[in-house]
Amino acid sequence: MVAVLLPIHIAAGAVALAAALVAVATAKGAVRHVRAGRVYVAAMTVVCVSAVSLALLGADVVLLLVAVFSFYLVFAGWRFARNASGRAHAADWTAAAIMGLTGLGMWGYGAMLLLRGHPQWVALAVFGFIAVALSAVDLCYHRARRRSAAERIARHLTNMLAGTIATVTAIVVVNVNTRPAWLAWIMPTIIITPLIVWWNRRVHRGKDWQKGSTRLLPNRAGSSPR
Repeated sequence: MVAVLLPIHIAAGAVALAAALVAVATAKGAVRHVRAGRVYVAAMTVVCVSAVSLALLGADVVLLLVAVFSFYLVFAGWRFARNASGRAHAADWTAAAIMGLTGLGMWGYGAMLLLRGHPQWVALAVFGFIAVALSAVDLCYHRARRRSAAERIARHLTNMLAGTIATVTAIVVVNVNTRPAWLAWIMPTIIITPLIVWWNRRVHRGKDWQKGSTRLLPNRAGSSPR
């Protein structure tokens, strides 16, 4: 079973990374961006499902936690893009809550690894913080009565780019040897997180709106598309 799942997992990861690069490089809300985003979501779904299967077959707790973490990022990012009304549904609340619990699980398992002297505890501590933080921010967004279009798009970009971090991290961990070993786990986060912050600022300033978009982005006046 592993011999079948692993090539599928790797191929889907490669497709997801390529689609993510296209989505990042194209105008937000443009046809090419939307299509690349759809391919990315589909590929990441395959990545996460296969990762869960591989984790269960190999009793790999870290891989299981990272798979759940990654799937939430993609799911939430997709929901923020699609749900122009901004009204949260039960699936949105449930997914955000599971993300928070996953972060707590990362901290708990990371503490166990720390006691055992395993260096991977550093990565779980970092990923756990990201999971809890994103869960809290998304839950606050769902709870808010008034949500601007900029906030919705910022949440979309944040989750999608965080999902890209997870994809790049998996590639780096498998293919790059670093000293200390945990550096490979957090290096993509350190590099890409400033891009997320920068992009969020641009979104809130209205500098990344795609004129004419009917689903993803607002118009120049900042109102949600109809």
